Amino acid sequence: MKNNDILRLMELQKGLINFNAALRSNDAVLEKLLRIRTNKSLVGILDIYEEDEDLLEDVIIENKQAREMVEMYSQILSRMADTFSSIISNNQNMVMKFLAAVTIIIAVPTVIASFFGMNVPMPLGENAHGFLIVMGIAFVASCVAAYFFWKNQMF
Repeated sequence: MKNNDILRLMELQKGLINFNAALRSNDAVLEKLLRIRTNKSLVGILDIYEEDEDLLEDVIIENKQAREMVEMYSQILSRMADTFSSIISNNQNMVMKFLAAVTIIIAVPTVIASFFGMNVPMPLGENAHGFLIVMGIAFVASCVAAYFFWKNQMF
């Protein structure tokens, strides 16, 4: 997933939060309009007919359903973001595991070459093919380490 896609998801989540806030404020206004009919002091100022009250109740129901849908989609979007985060973390862990295995495989011949590169008398030090034998040992040790990591599914 690209960073641009993640930013678009965040913009969508921000829009859902703003839409939810607007629906909540609309809910408060609609509830106040519904209470006007029962308020005795406003009876002469604002007349509400029976059909208007039914329509207002329908609008309140639709507004509540819209709020529930927005909250549901916000939860889905949040879970999607968590899932993407888990996938990215899992991919990063796999790459780090691979790099650690490669580092260990490269470290094996380094250790062997360092051991035989000391300025002290060593076995194979007087042998004309000593360098090739040491490199062969390092190569075999690296192959054994690579086989071990391949067998344990580190690659």
